[in-house]
Amino acid sequence: MCRVFNSILAVTAVGAMGGFALESRSPSIEGVWRASEITLTGPGARTISPVQPNLAIITAKHYSRLEIHADYARPNLADASKASADELRQVWGPVVAEAGTYETSDGKLLTLHAVVAKNPATMQPGSFSTYAYRLAGDTLWLTLQRDQRGPVTNPPTIKLTRVE
Repeated sequence: MCRVFNSILAVTAVGAMGGFALESRSPSIEGVWRASEITLTGPGARTISPVQPNLAIITAKHYSRLEIHADYARPNLADASKASADELRQVWGPVVAEAGTYETSDGKLLTLHAVVAKNPATMQPGSFSTYAYRLAGDTLWLTLQRDQRGPVTNPPTIKLTRVE
């Protein structure tokens, strides 16, 4: 009986320590995220919510993001081979697709380096995008700070919610 009790006590203690380790772990940007709000600054400043479909995945060293940057629902193409240039731009122009590596610094900055992207310019050597970030629970705010051209005037802020 005493052995059973000691085993239960040991399992409970290990479980409690495991829970403590999870609770004491620092928050992480790793996960699957969905943008829920975008705040634009400068001329034409506004907040967009809800936003078009999007998904960002951040692992220990890599990221992937797929977003629709449009204020309208994209039309369906019955036959892309017969679509006009304007129809193709309406459907595919707003799509942002990018994946690559990232690093964080000072616990406040996130710098993305695209390895593959819909826009080839973002894959050029030396290209990057740096965001200030803030994480609170399952909410992540990203504010674009600079890219290879220099500081960003009127930076947008993206509010993301953890999906997984």
